[in-house]
Amino acid sequence: MLKTISWRGILLGAIGMLVLLAVIALIVILTGSYNVAADERHTTPVAWALDTSMKNSVQARAGDAQAPAALTRAMISAGAPEYKAMCQHCHGGIGAGKEEWVKGMRPQPPALASAAGEWKPEEVFWLVKHGVKASGMPAFGDTHDDKTIWNIAAFVKALPQMSAEEYSSYPTEHGG
Repeated sequence: MLKTISWRGILLGAIGMLVLLAVIALIVILTGSYNVAADERHTTPVAWALDTSMKNSVQARAGDAQAPAALTRAMISAGAPEYKAMCQHCHGGIGAGKEEWVKGMRPQPPALASAAGEWKPEEVFWLVKHGVKASGMPAFGDTHDDKTIWNIAAFVKALPQMSAEEYSSYPTEHGG
């Protein structure tokens, strides 16, 4: 004879499983058994969870940013010195590598010359303005106005189409 499925039994089993998972998570947290050392990579499931969560979080929140009608050459030029001063050491540039000490960061900052194509302008703006917790990416919203951040976003979005010669032609300092 087949037993009938009891919804009460399924519900109790699901609650029991959630309690067990919570206890395991609490043990991992309280014992410090997950290695947080920056000189070791995250496990594949943790790296996937963090990366997926970050991307989905940015996409969910960046829609509030009001993008300019167009990212202009003037914005790109104005964003270049800001990028070179604040971003290049971690993200590199076209023909300009990341600083040596960046090798010790986890997660590794993406090379924006290629990664910028994966993000919408509003998402780049949001990332620059708000940063990313536990990644080394600071929030520049407290120290830079939205116009400056849009200029940086314009420069970042232009990177994938930029040549090394064009990149090096932009000044490293304002008016330089």
